[in-house]
Amino acid sequence: MKRYEGLFILNTSGKEEGVKETIDKLVAEMSSLGVRIDAIQKMEKRPFSRVANKKISSGYYANILFEAEPAAIEQLHTRFALSPDVFRVIFTQRGVTPPAAAAPVAA
Repeated sequence: MKRYEGLFILNTSGKEEGVKETIDKLVAEMSSLGVRIDAIQKMEKRPFSRVANKKISSGYYANILFEAEPAAIEQLHTRFALSPDVFRVIFTQRGVTPPAAAAPVAA
């Protein structure tokens, strides 16, 4: 299992009070795929700097830290792309350091 971080932007238009229930549904759906949740970081609602859809000008952000098999990430992308509660989602692997930049060679 690898460690991942999922940044969710929730579609909260017209249902501000249901954010906790929405996050609980996301966690339940993730758990059904064998994902182990490490932590949930609830952030605040933020306006978008670029509005892609005039009906949705802001979203509630939530960061979920979890462990999963690499094959489960593609399934999560597919499931959350179809969910009306999720506006955007990004999964990144935790603990992976980017390769160091090549040092310049002295001539």
